[in-house]
Amino acid sequence: QVQLVESGGDSVQAGGSLRLSCAASGDTINSDCMGWFRQAPGKEREGVARINSYGGTGYATSVQGRFTISRDSAKNTLYLQMNSLKPEDTAVYYCAARTGDLCFGFAGFNFWGQGTQVTVSA
Repeated sequence: QVQLVESGGDSVQAGGSLRLSCAASGDTINSDCMGWFRQAPGKEREGVARINSYGGTGYATSVQGRFTISRDSAKNTLYLQMNSLKPEDTAVYYCAARTGDLCFGFAGFNFWGQGTQVTVSA
C-alpha cells in the first residue's frame, strides 16, 4: 500500500509560482495513475491535474496552461508546478494515486495524502 506525503504549500502573491511535491513510500507510483486535487473552503474537492504511467497528462480547464504535473520515477515523487497563481487557486492541495496504469478522468483514486495548504493573496 502506498503512502503519500505532500509538501511545498505556502502563501504567495498573485502571479507567483509554487512547486508542490508528493513523496511516495511503501510502493512505487511509476505504474499508477497519479493526480493532484484541491479543496477550497466551502467547496467540493476538484481534480486539478493527472498523469498516467505513460506520461499522458490531463488538466482542469481552470489551470490549463498554468500548472504542470510531472513525476520523477527515480525519486518516486510527483510534482505540480504552479505558475501565474490566482487568488482562486487558494485551497488545500492533495496528492492521490489510482491503482492501474491509466487514468479515467479524475475518478477512482484510492490512495490520498494529507494535503498541503496553498494561499494566494491579491
